[in-house]
Amino acid sequence: MFGSFFIMAAEKIHIDQFLELAKQYPVIDVRSPGEYEHAHMPGASSMPLFSNEERKVVGTTYKQQSREKAIKIGLDYFGPKMRKMVEEVEALTKESKIILMYCWRGGMRSGAVSWLLDLYGFKVYTLVGGYKKFRNWVLDLFKQSYPFNILGGYTGSGKTELLAELKRKGKTVVDLEALASHKGSAFGNIGLPAQPSQEMFENRLAIELSNISKVSSKGGDIEGAWLEDESQRIGLVNIPHELWKTMRQSPVWFIDIPFEERLQHIVQEYGSLDAEKMILAIELKYYDKYYLKGLHNREALDTLLHTVSCKSVTPENANILAPKTAQQPQDH
Repeated sequence: MFGSFFIMAAEKIHIDQFLELAKQYPVIDVRSPGEYEHAHMPGASSMPLFSNEERKVVGTTYKQQSREKAIKIGLDYFGPKMRKMVEEVEALTKESKIILMYCWRGGMRSGAVSWLLDLYGFKVYTLVGGYKKFRNWVLDLFKQSYPFNILGGYTGSGKTELLAELKRKGKTVVDLEALASHKGSAFGNIGLPAQPSQEMFENRLAIELSNISKVSSKGGDIEGAWLEDESQRIGLVNIPHELWKTMRQSPVWFIDIPFEERLQHIVQEYGSLDAEKMILAIELKYYDKYYLKGLHNREALDTLLHTVSCKSVTPENANILAPKTAQQPQDH
């Protein structure tokens, strides 16, 4: 009986293989609830080995007394949780019996939980270097070059709807406002959940970027990915500086729609929201000037900017954009 446990031994794998398997199998984060709530690998479920207070006690004991003493205290905490943890993983894995996990540095916490799950019969993969390694991977992605198409336009131009339509047409899209849980400068996060931490925003963004690089490297989407033209700051989070520089050097497709049409679209889309917040947010003339300043604050704008005149706000404007990026850019 015990021979099978050795065959199913937990396997330590590196970040690229871990992320590839994470597309098929569930991932658990065994760090404390506080660590998870601050930021985690997108899609991972929280299954902490220690509570916030327990982690503090174990860490303090490790530093002030000894490693052995800290482990014994940790075992006292771990023991009563074992059955519940196994049952929770069973619910996650269903029939596959395959689970991926990480802790902060791929050390004792993931080692303890992987031992338990392996003993029970799960196939367990742990991340070499843990969440810290994932964060290094995230930050490295922002330094790479990407083929971007930047979708520009004043507030109320229906850019979010255009991105959705481009995605429906099979284009690669990175919705920065969705990742940041923020509607942009004029409407903030009215009607949206609280914004993620800066670290969590970066984690979400990195996963999206990793898909772009793989698509592009295989030659599948030579036109590049579509992103909305944003300020570097989106509410409380910032687009990483190196990635922001890449965006500012990419072609901009400016959707030029009459003011009255944009105003009508805003009333239709946001009219049911909080009236006081709407009044404070709807100074369109101010935001038009603010956006225009940001648009022109680019090097070599004359070679990057392509204006597309549209009569109204409609997702069908994507039909004008999609063919253009497949050929030599021309103003419309």
